Parts: sequence; C-alpha cells; structure tokens
Amino acid sequence: MQIQGISPNVMSGIQGLGELTKSQSSSAQKSALDGIGQTFQDVLSGLNESQMQADGLVQQMAAGENVDLHDVMIALEENDINFKVAMGIRDKLVDAYREVMRMQV
Repeated sequence: MQIQGISPNVMSGIQGLGELTKSQSSSAQKSALDGIGQTFQDVLSGLNESQMQADGLVQQMAAGENVDLHDVMIALEENDINFKVAMGIRDKLVDAYREVMRMQV
C-alpha cells in the first residue's frame, strides 16, 4: 500500500492568500480564495477515500478474508492522521475568518 504525501498545491494555495495586496483586483483575490477552497475540497476528498479504504479493509478482516493485520492498522492510522490534518486546516480557516470579521474597515 502506498502512502500519499501532501500535494504541493496545498501549500501554494495557502501561500497565495498571504501574498495578496490591497492593490490587486478583487478577481485576483477571488481566484486565490477559490484555490484555497479547491484545496480544502481536495483534502476532504482524500479524507473520504482514506476512510472508505480503511472501512473496506476492516470489513474484509471481519469477514475472515486474507488481509494482513498491519495493512489494516496502517490504513486506520493513515485515516486518523488525515482526519486530524483536515480538522487542523478547518480550525485555521475558521480562525482566519474570525480575524477578518474583527478587522475594522
């Protein structure tokens, strides 16, 4: 089983938001926000795939099929890590939203 790494577009989407300046047009800002939204959507899709794979391995093991225990445990831990990363990203996005809402115009 191959463990997937963090894709480089995750970091570029997050860095793109920080590089926005007031002189940039709203379309550039919207583009950066769309990129972050797409990145978060990709993270959630990856989390869903990880969950489905782990569930499938657990069901195979429960049914008595020939599945290695270490493969099941690795899939479950990978899913747990993916879930924690997704929750961390969500928390940071909520914090950023709250900070923007506190800004005085």
